[in-house]
Amino acid sequence: MSNKDHLLEAVALAQAGDWDAAHNIAQDYSDSTANWIHAVLHKIEGDTWNSKYWYARTGGQQYEAFGQDVSAELAAIQQSLTADL
Repeated sequence: MSNKDHLLEAVALAQAGDWDAAHNIAQDYSDSTANWIHAVLHKIEGDTWNSKYWYARTGGQQYEAFGQDVSAELAAIQQSLTADL
């Protein structure tokens, strides 16, 4: 399974409400997309400081960009991962 496949799995798990499983996958990678997923997961968790820490490592994503609409943000991550497939 490629990194993208694993990250798509993390997004799907997050969309299904399985925060822990999604987090376990996201923290295994250090690229900007994995960091974005990690940031969103901490936003879901309600840990603003930790979320902003991970957003700072995404290469341009911003905490405020999607507000609290994590569903739309996860869909955007999913779309970015599948755009290159």
